[in-house]
Amino acid sequence: MSQILIIEDEERIGSFIAKGLRAAGFSPTIAGSGREGLLMAQTGEFELVVLDLGLPDLDGFEVLRRIRDGHNPVPVIILTARTSVDDTVAGFERGADDYMPKPFRFEELLARVRRRLRTDANGADLSVLGHAGLSLDLRARRARVDGREVDLSAREFALAEAFLRNPGQVLSREQLLSRVWGYDFDPSSNVVDVYVRYLRNKLGAQRIETVRGMGYRLAARA
Repeated sequence: MSQILIIEDEERIGSFIAKGLRAAGFSPTIAGSGREGLLMAQTGEFELVVLDLGLPDLDGFEVLRRIRDGHNPVPVIILTARTSVDDTVAGFERGADDYMPKPFRFEELLARVRRRLRTDANGADLSVLGHAGLSLDLRARRARVDGREVDLSAREFALAEAFLRNPGQVLSREQLLSRVWGYDFDPSSNVVDVYVRYLRNKLGAQRIETVRGMGYRLAARA
């Protein structure tokens, strides 16, 4: 299980990212300040760092610089509300591996995390998910049902990925909203139910089961 360090002083955002990463099979740890995050990153225990630039005690750029000055090759994905070209260039020049502006959708962050962690601890390729005749190629963004390619929208693909990463597990509407639509999406929306219906139409109605009062799950068998 990949260890991921989240250096983020906004508790709501840090918790949102950690919850999504944990549900996706990673082991996240949150550092609420730049100094704390730097000390943790320097231990060498983490396989990836998600770093906010707008930290109150030690600027994210300085944290990144010190990580790289210590010859630490850990992949670093920057999160920031700064959107200028100069800031983006500065991030990459200081050794960032990727750069995401706020606000962001969790599925995009998750895709970038996986891009930096292409293999699991056993060297297995994580880019193709499969279960009961359904498969997703995360790199090519292709979906197949019983060998037949199916055209999915970006949101449908992200929802299908959430189910495939948790086959047989009940996922609540709140979990799916957080993972697929983002932390700032209206929790009272029925968008999850709408997109589950879209997926059933394309993948087969029997593949996604409704668990009354709890949510949805990917069926053990098609």
